[in-house]
Amino acid sequence: MVSQSSAQTLNPRTVHREFFGVPGALAVMTGTVSVVFVWYFSCNPQVGCHLPTTHKQWSHILRGAFNYHDYLSPTALVAYTMWWMWLAFLYFVLPASVIQGVELRDGSRLKYPINGLSSFVVTLVVALAAYTQWGTEPFVWIADHYFHLAVSSLLFATTQALFVYTYSFRRSSVMLALAGNSCNPIYDFFIGRELNPRVGALDLKFFCELRPGIMGWVLLNTSFAIRQYTQFGSVSNSMWLAIVPQIAYCIDTLVFERNVLTTMDIVTDGFGWMLSFGDLTWVPVMYSLQARFLAFHPVHHSSPMAAFIAVMAVASFLVFRLSNSEKNAFRTDPNDPAVRHLKYITTESGSKLLVSGWWGMARHINYTGDWFFGLAQCLAAGFETPMTYFFAVYFLVLLLHRNYRDECKCRDKYKKDWIRYCEQVPYLFIPYVI
Repeated sequence: MVSQSSAQTLNPRTVHREFFGVPGALAVMTGTVSVVFVWYFSCNPQVGCHLPTTHKQWSHILRGAFNYHDYLSPTALVAYTMWWMWLAFLYFVLPASVIQGVELRDGSRLKYPINGLSSFVVTLVVALAAYTQWGTEPFVWIADHYFHLAVSSLLFATTQALFVYTYSFRRSSVMLALAGNSCNPIYDFFIGRELNPRVGALDLKFFCELRPGIMGWVLLNTSFAIRQYTQFGSVSNSMWLAIVPQIAYCIDTLVFERNVLTTMDIVTDGFGWMLSFGDLTWVPVMYSLQARFLAFHPVHHSSPMAAFIAVMAVASFLVFRLSNSEKNAFRTDPNDPAVRHLKYITTESGSKLLVSGWWGMARHINYTGDWFFGLAQCLAAGFETPMTYFFAVYFLVLLLHRNYRDECKCRDKYKKDWIRYCEQVPYLFIPYVI
């Protein structure tokens, strides 16, 4: 048994609540789910894709949302559950290199199996086998039942969040997230109470971070491209410009799966509704918006425009990948020949902060590449509706919020060293601009 004083030392009471506490948590949960519904009922083959600005459009959205018999599908729920269980099965059975995560507050390190890429490859082989056996039918079904699957993922994600919240009370020695121990059930359910909930050897947060959602995004994009082909007889250049970079991005995250172990999601955030919904629903459902739009409304770009979008996607992806790779290489081994020439400052805590290379250009140069990469995919969908640019707007807000959290965390951690660092690297995102 762990004493009450020891438990309080390990898991101090949360004082600062993010997102303005309970009102913000409720607003985020209500708002993000509403966005999923609004973007579906305003952008589909039956009504086109128009930003809802009239009473008639909102009446249509509300009627569709309340007519739940049309989108609550036991078949889709079973299909989604089987998808999650399939990937969990691969998590256990495929060979994996096991690596340790960062040191936790109690001095321990958790072990993680790195086999996301092999899980993707096996799933791809199964998908190709399904295509060989049944042709385009399974993929067209996925595209046509997109919203049924989206709602199923929402129900699954919410159920999972309820489970991990309840599960976090199983014993007092469970390590809680520093931000998730407010003792308010609504806020803690939203933000995530337990830091690393595990059922047996299955680390739920790590598993959900890259597998069901990221691979689901690839499956949805592929299904929408096949849907376009079956309806129009070809795949437009806009569809290729939208899905090829996105699929490459997804594969890249799996290739560098171990890097996720040093991200804020894994290191500091609890696993609650915010991450459960974000991983399982928000990423595949909202990030595939361009492909879904193009599936029923093909856009054909001129060669110069297509080349511009392609170059923009490649260049911004390189900024994102090369900057992240440089940071991870330096964190792993500062004496590595690839990074030992980089300049840095050493803080009082012993941490090293890069002030040259990619990270000498701007403190969050990777965010810049990430955002422009997403903007390129929005441009692929053309200019006929602002709804396909939701990703760029949302991602900008997300990255600005992450920047705020990063800056606050580093300011508190490094104190006067952070001021010294900011003097040497004064720009946040774009050198000599901002």
